[in-house]
Amino acid sequence: MIEWIHPGLVILLGSFLIPFIRWRKLRLAYFLSLPIIGLIILILTSKGVFGPIPPWPDALHKWRIPFLQWSLELGRIDKLSMVFAYVYVIAAFCMNIYALRVKNYWEHVAAMVYVGSSLGAVFAGDLFTLFFCMEIMSCAPVFLVWFRGTKKAMGAGVRYILWHHFSGLCVLAGILIHLHNTGSIVFAHFPWGWGGDYLAYNLILLGFITNAATPPFHSWLPDTYSEATPSGSIYMTAYTTKTAVYCLIRGFSGVELLMWLGAIQAMFAVFMAVLENDGRKLLSYHIISQVGYMVAGVGIGTQMAINGAVSHAFCHIIYKALLYMGAGSVLAVVGTTKFDRLGGLYKYMPISFWLTMVGGLSISAFPLFSGFVSKTMTIESSELIHNPIIYLLLEGASIGTWLHTGLKLPWNMWLQGRDEPLPDIRAKLKDSAINTPVNMQIAMGILAFLCIFLGIYPKILYKMLPYPVEFVPYTVTRVFSTTQMFIFAFMGFWLLRKLVVGHPTYTIDTDWLVRMPGMRFIRFCRKPLISFGSFLDKAVLKVAYSVISWVKSPILATTMTPRIIARGVLIVLILFSFFLMIYI
Repeated sequence: MIEWIHPGLVILLGSFLIPFIRWRKLRLAYFLSLPIIGLIILILTSKGVFGPIPPWPDALHKWRIPFLQWSLELGRIDKLSMVFAYVYVIAAFCMNIYALRVKNYWEHVAAMVYVGSSLGAVFAGDLFTLFFCMEIMSCAPVFLVWFRGTKKAMGAGVRYILWHHFSGLCVLAGILIHLHNTGSIVFAHFPWGWGGDYLAYNLILLGFITNAATPPFHSWLPDTYSEATPSGSIYMTAYTTKTAVYCLIRGFSGVELLMWLGAIQAMFAVFMAVLENDGRKLLSYHIISQVGYMVAGVGIGTQMAINGAVSHAFCHIIYKALLYMGAGSVLAVVGTTKFDRLGGLYKYMPISFWLTMVGGLSISAFPLFSGFVSKTMTIESSELIHNPIIYLLLEGASIGTWLHTGLKLPWNMWLQGRDEPLPDIRAKLKDSAINTPVNMQIAMGILAFLCIFLGIYPKILYKMLPYPVEFVPYTVTRVFSTTQMFIFAFMGFWLLRKLVVGHPTYTIDTDWLVRMPGMRFIRFCRKPLISFGSFLDKAVLKVAYSVISWVKSPILATTMTPRIIARGVLIVLILFSFFLMIYI
């Protein structure tokens, strides 16, 4: 039997060859080929070339490597890991097409490291491999933010690192405690509860929900994704939060706490999106909202709910990348995604408008689009467990998504009642046929096709899911009720459309609770502490100079005045006290 080839390792190692290919066309062709190679490996894996994949929850185990007294498993292949891997490489291919015009090839390197490490995480069969891949995932996207080169991007990248190092430390601490208690590093379903016996699993869960942007650990996502490069932000929409959802399914399915956290997450982010004036930040909040559906499905824990979470993760990666591509094309052409600066772009960028509308209809779960066949499965599962609160939260968040992403975003970005863009925006526009580069339109076209195709033929997606699917999305009652709600929501939006026009705003999120005390602490460090440090520095130098002078020449000993000696003793006592406090 042929030995299995790890697609994540192929992409990860292959990314490091990109800088050494000097001929640009060859480098771009190689860049495009990496996810294609990964897709070919996955197809061969599905066909059983490397061994038959058993029914879920059993798995095909590959690439086991001895490590001390344990065994690292880099290739646990089952239906859950395969469905995530498929959408990862398909999305990466479309994103690579979109990013072909990026001149900084190091951005391509960072993107492929990000994709490869994400694949490594979903195929990881042990906790050490999972942690290692998650740490690479937390570092690679930072460069996609920093490469934008603005002051805001630099700050957002630093905050991203801090948040994900926090989540990484939580996961690592949980792994070490779990290892101490059980001696096992196998990544499987964890027991969960309250109390000291479950400390390890609560820490791991905390790390996972931080990566899933579950409130109040969510502020890193809109803060960072809205400041990344136009192409870099598209990669970021796909991998970190969905890998966290995968980890939650693998380790914490059926935990009721996640059901409530996910439902609140879905509705909370919709409310935050109401306040946004920035298109990319609005889409960032709706990433949080849509991931909330997945987290809620994991918490519900039934077979239908898990299938709903997995299928929604698959569809979300496709349509959210499409939406970010639409916003990115506007950013690339006119230099901003602020609603108060946009409007009137439709006749200059009609193709981008209609392709983005496909993404808006998909994320809103409109019939015949991909979101309808996945999101309704999770909502239906919440209804079947007879929990009306969860059901109403998820249903209400769906209507809010339609109002904001399906209506508010295209209205403010392309229409807004303006026949022409603002003068400074119009000056940046060229002929309408070339405003959006062809490679961007091709990438958006492929994703738009997938959104419609999966919405019309959901059985292709359903066959990939972990559990057998009995859910039928297209019933007369469901289609009629969904369409009815969307029509009434559209009527309300149209009547109030003048009130949703963009205005300059600053959204205060939960990160304010950390950033404001932090800023005050920095101010304190800059003034009193730095002044005190300068005083100590000068005093120590003066004492040292006097001692050196006295040693060199006893005649200069007269310079050692009592005041200098007293100051030196004081400094020694202060330093001794400081080190004593640290030691204690």
